[in-house]
Formats: sequence, structure tokens, C-alpha cells
Amino acid sequence: MHEPQARLPGVPGWRGRMAGTLAHWTLKDWLGSAAALVVVDQIVKVLVLQSLSSGRVVEVTPFFNLVLVYNPGAAFSFLAGASGWQREFFVAVALLASGWITWMLYRHPGRVLFSVALTLVLGGALGNLIDRLWLGAVIDFLDFHLFGYHWPAFNVADSAISIGAVLLVWDAFRPEAPAPQLSAAGPAEGGVPGPDAGQPKL
Repeated sequence: MHEPQARLPGVPGWRGRMAGTLAHWTLKDWLGSAAALVVVDQIVKVLVLQSLSSGRVVEVTPFFNLVLVYNPGAAFSFLAGASGWQREFFVAVALLASGWITWMLYRHPGRVLFSVALTLVLGGALGNLIDRLWLGAVIDFLDFHLFGYHWPAFNVADSAISIGAVLLVWDAFRPEAPAPQLSAAGPAEGGVPGPDAGQPKL
């Protein structure tokens, strides 16, 4: 007879089971997820390089194109027009941010939303860092436009960073709650504290 899967009390259905599983993740699990995101990002970029030439526009929908852009700036072409110093600057920022994120994941692996957000930012930052070290610029290819206005082209890594940043803000403004007690059967039967039980919310 199989033991019921651990879940977070108060979170129904599959979300509770998923959150209960993630609450047991360690630094190795979070870093592995970030590495998987980097692999996906790099595979997609290689496919784009093989399929598109610079300057070519492939219309997918009336508001979305595939393009190939070499972006020397940050996400969404921030500082793309700078004189060249931005490459070393963004490499240093990515390395420092990756070190800080790894430390925070080590300290708080059981804070699920916080760790998911940091993992997305870490994977995105490393994906773009590889581009900078390899090509000197980031490969962007997703081009959304409306009424003649084009949002700066971006990529999978930029999307992960943006989603992670939104989740970090969401986590920061969530009300403080008592550390959840994990239980295989539910809250009525006690449970085992998660890895971050009793730690303050940052």
C-alpha cells in the first residue's frame, strides 16, 4: 500500500502536493532546475541561429514575429546602445547575482515561491551569461508588436528573469504566515515541519 504524497495543509489538490514536494527540495534540486532552464534556453537559441539569418523576419501571427537580434545590452535591449563597456559590466553583475542567489537558495530551500523565483532568475541570468561569453551579445528572437510599436526583442532567459522578478515581488508582499506543517494525511494529523520551518520570511 502506497503512502499518500506529502502536501501543504490549506492548499488543495495537485497544487498542495506539488508545494509539499518542493518544500522538501534542497539546494541541489533548485540548482538542477536552474541548469535545466539554461539547457532549454541554449537549445532554443541554437535552433534560432540555425533557422534564421540576421535581419530576417518570420511572421507567426499578426502581432508576433520571429527575428534574430544580437543584443549587447541587458533584457529587452537595456543599454544596447552603450559603447561596449556593458559586456563586462553585465558579466560581472550576472556572476555576483548568481553567487547571491545560490547562497539564498542554500539558506532558504523550503520557501517554495521564493526559491522558484530565484531559480528562474538564476537560470535566465546564466543563459544570457553564456551568450555574452560565447558571442559577446545575447541572442534575442521573440518580437511582439502592436499598432506599429515593437516591444524590444527578447528570449527564453529574459522571460524567466521577468517571471522570477514578478514572483519575488509577490513573495515580498505576501502576508507573513506561520511556517506550514507538512503532513502526508493532512493538517488534522500533525505533520513534519518543512526544511525552512521557523525561519523568518524575507
